[in-house]
Amino acid sequence: MIKKSKPTIAFICIENSCRSQIAEAFANMLNQETYEVISGGSQPSSEVNSNAVKLMAELGYDMSLHKPKSINNLEQVEVEILVSMGCGEACPNLYSKRKIDWEIPDPKKMSLDEFREIRDSIKGKVESLFEELLKN
Repeated sequence: MIKKSKPTIAFICIENSCRSQIAEAFANMLNQETYEVISGGSQPSSEVNSNAVKLMAELGYDMSLHKPKSINNLEQVEVEILVSMGCGEACPNLYSKRKIDWEIPDPKKMSLDEFREIRDSIKGKVESLFEELLKN
């Protein structure tokens, strides 16, 4: 098990192409070097969803170089907080000290406006998580 110098938060889903990538991006925007932030999927897609890239660009975050990652690369990392995106039994599972499931619908087949609502929901959840962590 690899222990990072900072506690690790992992955002996971199946493909690591939309929700977990967006959550990782928002966490990196909010994270002030307090946590190591990673994401991954059990069956990573070949690329990050183009609408996810477009919608994060609206907020000034460039995800154009992001690549989906396998959780197999994360299995040796000591994870403090594991956040799954709501993929139920199909969601990958890693050992962690704390597990959270946000139950966020997969936006990949949604309209751009619906996708934007999912993005904003993820943003709110990441902000709430960091507010909670900073209190403790």
